[in-house]
Amino acid sequence: MVTTNPFSAMFGRSPFQPLLAHIVKVNECADQLLPFYDATLVGDWDAAARHREAITDLEHQADELKTELRLNLPNTMFLPVSRSDLLDLISVQDKIANKARDITGIMLGRCMRMPQPLAQPMRNYLITAVASVAQARKALEELKELLESGFGRNVNEVMQNLIRDLHELEHQTDDQQVAIRRQLFELESELPPVDVIFLYKIIDWIGELSDRAERVGSRLQILTAR
Repeated sequence: MVTTNPFSAMFGRSPFQPLLAHIVKVNECADQLLPFYDATLVGDWDAAARHREAITDLEHQADELKTELRLNLPNTMFLPVSRSDLLDLISVQDKIANKARDITGIMLGRCMRMPQPLAQPMRNYLITAVASVAQARKALEELKELLESGFGRNVNEVMQNLIRDLHELEHQTDDQQVAIRRQLFELESELPPVDVIFLYKIIDWIGELSDRAERVGSRLQILTAR
């Protein structure tokens, strides 16, 4: 009797299908960050813990998809893109979910609440970072659909537009990060030094969400150029 591995069967339809399945989980993981943050603002640590648990569960699901892809991508398989490029791309995607887990882990573990002057700027900053992850997912969805529909000649133009939008979001998070760091610097004397250290860490990690989302776009651009 012949058995079929459902995950391996994904590659028969498209080499991008398992990558898309993975980034969907990554995107869902990032989407939990805003309600998590809102719960911390009002000190609702039970709600924050539930969102943290959801993020952890989604991150584990993404890890399982990553492992399955690595195990079920044969060296001898004909693919329109290289095996190493696919593995590199899913590794970049996976780091987004890991960072979302890390952000919530520190904030929940320390019961961190943003200083009032930073509360709304940090929320806006987080919104932009999460939007970057959603844009990376959109770019992969569009690439998959274009390649499967046979409109290969349109791929580069469409991807350039999508990645330009992704770059603009990443640039926006950079600007927001600079402004928030400046605000935090002005507040440092009023806050416990240890809190300041962890606040800077959270600021950096939120920025990394957007930075890594842009790296997904850059690698998709490389894939379409080859």
